[in-house]
This record gives sequence, C-alpha cells and structure tokens, in this order.
Amino acid sequence: MRHKSVDPDFFTRNRERLRSCLKPGSIVILHSNDVYPTDADGTIAFRQNSDLFYLTGVDQEETILLLMPDAVNPQDREILFIRETNEHIAVWEGEKLSKDDARKLTGIARVEWTSAFDSIFHRLMPQAERVLLETNEHSRATPLVETRNARFIKSCQAIYPLHRYERLAPIMHRLRMIKDEAEFQMIRRACDITGAGFNRLLGFIKPGVGEWEIEAELLHEFVRSGSRGFAYAPIIGSGKNSCVLHYVKNDQVCREGDLVLLDVAAEWGGWNADMTRTVPVSGRFSKRQRQVYDALLRVFRGANDLLRPGNDPTEYQKQVLSLMERELVNLGLFSAKDAAAQGPDKALVKKYFMHGTSHHLGLDVHDVCPPNATFAEGMLFTIEPGIYIREEGIGIRLENDFLIGKNSNTDLMTEIPIEAEEIEERMRNKS
Repeated sequence: MRHKSVDPDFFTRNRERLRSCLKPGSIVILHSNDVYPTDADGTIAFRQNSDLFYLTGVDQEETILLLMPDAVNPQDREILFIRETNEHIAVWEGEKLSKDDARKLTGIARVEWTSAFDSIFHRLMPQAERVLLETNEHSRATPLVETRNARFIKSCQAIYPLHRYERLAPIMHRLRMIKDEAEFQMIRRACDITGAGFNRLLGFIKPGVGEWEIEAELLHEFVRSGSRGFAYAPIIGSGKNSCVLHYVKNDQVCREGDLVLLDVAAEWGGWNADMTRTVPVSGRFSKRQRQVYDALLRVFRGANDLLRPGNDPTEYQKQVLSLMERELVNLGLFSAKDAAAQGPDKALVKKYFMHGTSHHLGLDVHDVCPPNATFAEGMLFTIEPGIYIREEGIGIRLENDFLIGKNSNTDLMTEIPIEAEEIEERMRNKS
C-alpha cells in the first residue's frame, strides 16, 4: 500500500459527532461520487465524496452510508452499502472491498451490498420524520454536473413527498472545520512530501527549462513518496504567467531574469497540502524582485499574527489589506496620499493583491466551513498573500499551511525554504 490506513476510530468518532447533531427521528443518506466519463469509453480517475470519506474512509464508487440513530432495530442504525464484486470486476478493475474489509476500514458492523439499499431504505423510511441529504453548498461551488446525491434527492422526494427534508451540508461543514489529530498528521505528511518536491526543484530550475518539466519533476517526487500526485492542478507560471492567478497551461519556457511562481502541493491519503513559492529562474533575485519579495514576506508574517482565535474572517482580510497597503506604498506603486484618499474597497491595493489571504484546508483544498465562522483553535488555514505587478512582469505569491493553536499557530511548512537568501543559496548549490 502507498500509505498506512487511518485508524477506523477516527471515522467512528466522526459518525458519533454527526449523530450528536441530529434531531429525533432523523435519517441520513449519503452517496459516493460518480465515476465520470470522458469521450468514447474513457473515465476520469475516481474522486470520492469528501463527506462520505470523512465518515467512512471508503474510497470506492457506488457506496452509500445510512445513519438512523432512532431506528427500532439497533442493527438498522448504521449501515454501509458497498458495491458487490465478482470475478469479472476483479479481472478488469481489480479487487474491491469485501464486507469484512469494509468493517475493518470503517468500524461499521453492518455492511450490505449496494443492491440491497432500496429495499432496506423503503422499510426504514416510515420510521423517519426528517431526511437529511447531501448537496454541495461550498461558497465557491457552481455545480454543473448532476451528482448521485442530486439524483437521489429527486427520486426520494418523488417517492416520499411528505417527509421533512433537511440539509446535511451545514452540519458537515461545522464538523469538518475543526481538525482531528489524525487529519493533522495526514496533512503534515502531505506538507513534507510537498517540501521534498520543492527542494528537488531548487536544484533543477534554470533558464531554458520548460514549465512542464518542472511539473514532471514534482509529480515524480510526489508519487515516489507514496502520494497519488498533485492535490490540485499545478500552477507553474514563469515571467508574465506569474501574474495569472489560475494559470495551469504550464507550457512556456523559463527565461533568464524571470521569476517562476509555483503553486503546487501533494495529497496524502485523501488529505491535501497547499503551498506557493516564487523563485528566480536564474538563481538570484534582481534588486526590484527582492524588494517585492521581502515586502510580501512581511505581509505573510503579519497575517500569521492576525490569524488567531476569535478574529473574524472579514475583519482579518481588512487587516491584511492594511498591511499590504503600507508595503505597496513603500514599493512606489502608489503614493501615501492616494492610499489615504481611496475608498473602503481599497481599489488601489486590490489592483496588485486581488484575492483572499486564507482558506480552510483539509479533504478539499478549499475546505468547507460555515459562512464567516470566526477563527478557532484546531482550524487549519493557508496564508497566501500575493503581489502582482503586471506592468513589470513580477508576480510573487507565498503560501504555507497553519494549524491555529491556543497560544500560537503551527506552521506545517516551516522546514520548506521561504527566505530569499536560503532559496538563492540552495539554487546556487543545486541542492
């Protein structure tokens, strides 16, 4: 196996926490994601529904979790349904979970084949008053493809129109925003693998190297370390591409004197790291590049001081914008007088720093959370300010992952070089 399985007690704890949030007479049904097609007979690599994985650890298609804490028969209170395997599937797709495998993985005593779901569900629904179903309620989500959960909502409401239907997402968002120690360790490992990939690049990047070659070096290091690969589509932007926030073509050649922005990270066992570094292609920052880099690093560190329990995300972003404003004035991008005259929207600042500073991190790179939840101990966030001066071809972003603690935050990437001098030294020594 690529990595050791998570202790099933973690998934058992998660289900118990969910049960404690349910009202009397509730039934929860949660489906896996689909295997999505490409053209012809191809399929995209399977990616499990994050909430289902959080509650079971099952990374397999056609999986269903049913929870009904008040079911009359105790054996009906927690049921996992998995795809029944056979010799044909074993030959063409490989081994699937057996019922015993699923019990050991999840801590769920009752495991049935997915084909049994309809009859069991139909028998239990008369006992239920409210039905909690899954929808994607991430603030940035724009669902365009109908999921298995969405199809189930339609069929369930058509067959059982008089039940009370409620949203599962708000509960799951609250549960997932505070990280368990088991999650913390998985993400720490993803960060360590990410660091190994970055250190490898410091001895590889030079003028004439293709952005795609950098991507290949990272993928090799990630996979050889047991990761399935990138946590998200890698952004490797050199020169003017460093100013494109979601640049993913990675098809240009790195040129002497340019910067290359690397927003890249590994996953580990389903959990994700998220890192950004910006390095000089030639191995040494120009005077201007170094000015901008050091200014951004000060904002990065200032943001860590602000990302503390009790602070409000909206207020936090305003505070970071104030830090950034001072640095941009010192860089000569606009005057102090113009800064004082700009409106509360900070339009001058946002010309050069147009995105948010932090987001939750976990099973999803932009992990779920309740709207505008105040920062609290146990939350895991990125800190990723950036300065993008398009007219100068300078785009710099720095990003590490932080666990919010009671007295201070824990930087999971503290071993990954971020100081300009250390980056230059390692590139010079090719190690």
